[in-house]
Parts: sequence; C-alpha cells; structure tokens
Amino acid sequence: MSKENKYLRIKSQVEDLIAEIDNPLSIMATINALLHHKMSGFFWTGFYLLDNGDLMVGPYQGTLACIRLQKDTGVCWSGINRRESVIVPDVEKFDGHIACSSLSRSEIVVPVFNKSDDIVGVLDVDSKEIDHFDDIDRKYLEEIVHLIYH
Repeated sequence: MSKENKYLRIKSQVEDLIAEIDNPLSIMATINALLHHKMSGFFWTGFYLLDNGDLMVGPYQGTLACIRLQKDTGVCWSGINRRESVIVPDVEKFDGHIACSSLSRSEIVVPVFNKSDDIVGVLDVDSKEIDHFDDIDRKYLEEIVHLIYH
C-alpha cells in the first residue's frame, strides 16, 4: 500500500473513531496510536501542548519524551513561531535541535490550531531514518491534525 493510501485509511479511521467525540486529548491519543503503529518509520509520535507559555509533552507513543521544551528552541517551537509545518531531513543539521533521543534522525512538526485559529500545540514525529518525511507526510498529517478540533 502506498504512503498516501495509508494516510487516507488512517484519516478515515480517525474520522470514524472520533465522530461523536469532543475531547481533544482523547482525539490526540487516538491519532498517536494509529500513526505510530501503522506508519513505518515513526519512531516517536506525540503532541506538545502550550501551557501558560511553556511547551509541555502531551499524549505520545514511543520512548521517554522531554517533558518541557525550552522556549523558542528546536523544531517544535519553530513550527509554532512560523505557524506552519516544518520538515527536518537531518536533525543534526538543524540549529538548536532538542535531542530527546539520540536515535532520532529526521523530524516533522505540524502545528495544531483550535477553532479560533490559535496554536495550542504541535504534532511531533521523529524517525530513526534520515530524510524520512516529505510533502505527502506534511499534507496528510496536517489534514489529520485538523480533525482534533472538528
């Protein structure tokens, strides 16, 4: 199955599972589980959420996470500050990268917007492979994250 078809299937599953759910944390946890276990190469899959100006770990799947990310540092804060998704082909070449795990080699971060178009956090996915993420990942992860505040 192509990567695009996997994403379409996951998106459909998320839509079915959350049809009558209005709890963002539960939706995030469900999205994490589906993505982490159904997409090859997803080493760490999770959300970081803004909490009084701090970026704190939320629901995730994978190895132990950094609990708080230093303000305006790293890929997650870059996605928040730019208000757009960020793909990093090689995290060792990203100035200010926060290494919660030395096994992470590439990363994608997708901002999470609430219904008022305020950023409430980010979806952060790491891979052990260099250059694992592309525009297909960006497109479908953005669509899936948009379902949180449906």
